[in-house]
Amino acid sequence: MPWIILGIIISYLIGSIPTAYIFGRLLKGIDIRKFGSGNVGATNALRVLGKPAGITVLILDILKGFLVVVFWGDFIASRSMPISVELLLIVLGLSCICGHNWTIFLRFKGGKGVAVTFGTLLGLGAKIAGLKLIVGLTFSTWLVIFIFTRIVSLASICTAISLPIYMFIFKQSPALIFSSVILALSIILRHRFNLKKIFRGEEKKIF
Repeated sequence: MPWIILGIIISYLIGSIPTAYIFGRLLKGIDIRKFGSGNVGATNALRVLGKPAGITVLILDILKGFLVVVFWGDFIASRSMPISVELLLIVLGLSCICGHNWTIFLRFKGGKGVAVTFGTLLGLGAKIAGLKLIVGLTFSTWLVIFIFTRIVSLASICTAISLPIYMFIFKQSPALIFSSVILALSIILRHRFNLKKIFRGEEKKIF
């Protein structure tokens, strides 16, 4: 049990690294929370800091979730866990996402969790049989909606809704289905203001 607690704490701290905020300080000497949408995420970094910085932030946020599940998860799992490896990886991934969304370094105000969630799914797909197809479908869903609308928030919301549906259709474990529902609800709730803008036709498009 102490190893699980340590795993959760470190996963949360890794997720808490505010990548967009750090890049804003380093590149322009600004607090990115005071510009654009005010969100500490890749999309706002893209708008405020430019394409190279925005893409770098996106990759780093994805890596946070992926590295926690694949490498940190392996380390903790090797310490004779009292729970299944699948459940352990899910818990660590969720902890990382929580760190990103409610970072301790910015008074518990963080991003919306889409990039780090995708990184977590990539990590789970690399470790759990049958998830690679779902990860591919999830990414394809986001990409298709984004290509047609150019609205990141709409693509993210629709993809979040599709995730538990894919999990159910392809008969994944109850733990994966339940966690996917939690992730979907979290992403939708954190995009609630974007939803209002979408319905009013005021949500900004990318490119």
